[in-house]
Parts: sequence; C-alpha cells; structure tokens
Amino acid sequence: MLLNQILSRENMLLALKRVEQNKGSHGVDMMPVQNLRTHIVENWQSIKEAILKGTYKPMPVRRVEIPKPDGGVRLLGIPTVTDRLIQQAIAQVLSKIYDPMFSEHSYGFRPNRNAHDAVRKAQGYIKEGYRWVVDIDLEKFFDQVNHDRLMS
Repeated sequence: MLLNQILSRENMLLALKRVEQNKGSHGVDMMPVQNLRTHIVENWQSIKEAILKGTYKPMPVRRVEIPKPDGGVRLLGIPTVTDRLIQQAIAQVLSKIYDPMFSEHSYGFRPNRNAHDAVRKAQGYIKEGYRWVVDIDLEKFFDQVNHDRLMS
C-alpha cells in the first residue's frame, strides 16, 4: 500500500532530515523548523493515525508577499513545518514512481537534476551542430492556476 511506504519510518526520517536541512520559515502555527523533530516525536502516533484514517487536515498556509522587480508582488503560501514534512514524505515516494516517466530533456524540479545539468546538455547540442533554441516561459503560470478547482 502506497500510504504504508509514505509513512514508513525510513521514509519519514529521510523527509525529516530534508525539511530540517531546507530550513525555511514558519507557517501559521509559528513553529520553527528547529522544533519539528521534538514535535514529531511527541505527536507522531496521532498524526499518523489521522493520516491513515483520512481525517488529517493540513493547516492553512501563511501568505507572504514577495516584491517583484517590476513593482508587483508574488504571493507565496508557506505551509507549517509539520505539513512540509508530510508533503516531503509523499513527494519522495511519488517521485520514485513518476520521475522515470518524465522526459529525459526535462530538468526543472527534478531529483538529481538542476540548471547546470541543463546548460551542459545545451552545450552538448551546440557541439553536435544544433543552432536553434526554443525558450518557453510560462509567465505567471501559477498566478493563473485556479487553486480551488485544482484542489477539488
């Protein structure tokens, strides 16, 4: 069962380490990443039980406005560190399943791939004689996503 893989001790410990390493700001509950390990040790049984029963409810995200160079703002939603832990645990399991299906030419937000890898690949194409590049910028893509519809 997928949920058992997600909630396994090994997967949760790896997720905890990654969330702790990424640090990041607190969510609406004001709990800093530094308190996450203790919080999870003390509350894991009830959190896990709620997830397994389907009654776990993530907290609302904390909204933060980040100024854009053009004068506008980018809205960020910052989840609580507990919710980030659960999201990370889910992502670790799902990426093992779905990442192999993605294009080998895709580098954004992929495990073990980054912008430097994409640049190296592009340099290889140049050496092979390719001279055309298509640059696609999905400008303000996430600003246009209907989040209510997405989450329903």
